[in-house]
Amino acid sequence: MSVMLLLPILLPALTAALAAKRPEKKLLIPLMVLELLLVLLCVFSAGELRVPCLPGLPLLLRLDTVGKIFSVLFAAMFLLAGIFGFEYLHERLGTYYVFYLLTLSAMLGLCYAGNLLTFYMFYECMTLLSFPLVLHEGTEASRRAAMKYLGYSLFGAALALFGFFVTAKSTGGAVFTPGGSLTGPVTPLLLAAGLAMIVGFGGKAGMLPLHDWLPTAHPEAPAPASAVLSGVITKGGVLGILRTVYYLFGAEALRGTYVQSTVLILALVTVFMGSMLAYKEKVLKKRLAYSTVSQVSYVIFGLLLLQPLGFAGAILQAVFHSVAKVCLFLCAGAFICKTGKTRVEQLYGIGRSMPLPLFCFAVTGLSLVGIPPFAGFVSKWYLALGSLAAFPALGWIGAAVLLLSALLTAGYLLSPVSKGFFPGEEFEYERISCGWCINLPLCALAAAALLLGLFPAQLLGWLSGLAAGIL
Repeated sequence: MSVMLLLPILLPALTAALAAKRPEKKLLIPLMVLELLLVLLCVFSAGELRVPCLPGLPLLLRLDTVGKIFSVLFAAMFLLAGIFGFEYLHERLGTYYVFYLLTLSAMLGLCYAGNLLTFYMFYECMTLLSFPLVLHEGTEASRRAAMKYLGYSLFGAALALFGFFVTAKSTGGAVFTPGGSLTGPVTPLLLAAGLAMIVGFGGKAGMLPLHDWLPTAHPEAPAPASAVLSGVITKGGVLGILRTVYYLFGAEALRGTYVQSTVLILALVTVFMGSMLAYKEKVLKKRLAYSTVSQVSYVIFGLLLLQPLGFAGAILQAVFHSVAKVCLFLCAGAFICKTGKTRVEQLYGIGRSMPLPLFCFAVTGLSLVGIPPFAGFVSKWYLALGSLAAFPALGWIGAAVLLLSALLTAGYLLSPVSKGFFPGEEFEYERISCGWCINLPLCALAAAALLLGLFPAQLLGWLSGLAAGIL
């Protein structure tokens, strides 16, 4: 079964080679569906693959529960955003889909990485291959945004590389081991390395102080690229933090240290700051980018609680945020594609012209706010419980910040919905139709936001077993 680990990584790369010559949806969509089926097949597989690289540091691919959850999520989101792109993009489809599919290949390599060397290799590939997606429009603004994205990403990766150098010897080659792989005492240098790695990977996830690339890059990238940048590629940083905290250091090594307290504070400040900036922002895609800054830091907060309920809430938030934010960016892309409108105030009455996209925007917006019975309510409930369980005296502070952020989220996501659907009786409009490449992904994601909220038991069962093995 070791060869099975290579197939989901290699197929997108081979599909990218075909996309360079024939960027046709009748060819690429079936191959992306096949990719998702291969990833699902790997969920029921086991094994590992070692390739000699450096002395004592092989390239290692391995299947575990974390990798299975994130790989299915990544493949599904790339498939839906990829389908959307065929109606949204009108030129240079070959160039776009080459880098789009190669980025997917790197993302799946992150999921299956069994040690830090392999993870870091795919992490850098993810950055370099997604860079052209931001650059795709070819304008001066997109070039500046792409360089900012690259600069922030490489600086964060350099912090992670410092941690890799420090921890490699103390963790037996930095192999990912449930519960941590430290073989000696936790020294001040190791703690500093751990903090550097978390902050470095947190930059990709949009955590302070390396968050500023998101509101710059998202408005300039094509909408389907913004969707995966926000909903999927930020989760590459989350995955790096998860592997560092629970598979290299271990919860016991970090619990009660300044590393835990520093990251918790940074995460909560980012949650509040991102929500406030999103509330004030008038450009829709930039508003959604600031929202991502806030919402992904929910995940980081849950992971650093080092507590089973908080861990479950963090992984649920990662999954549910990905579903909601990909849909929201695709809805914004539908408005841009069909009307050219990019600002919130321009969406007045858009629900009369484009009811289905705005309805899907409303459903996934409610999920992001955390309104039952949508998926976001479940993750935020577990995050609040985890905060109170981890810090009985001060846990209410975390829960209060999450609640305040939810209220701000309702303000900046639901106001376009109310104005879009209820512009007044005398509002004149013309119905605008969208093709199936737009409607199918939007409906699938909106349905997922509801169904995952109604039936989260299976995913919660997996996460309970996973938390028991690493905490």
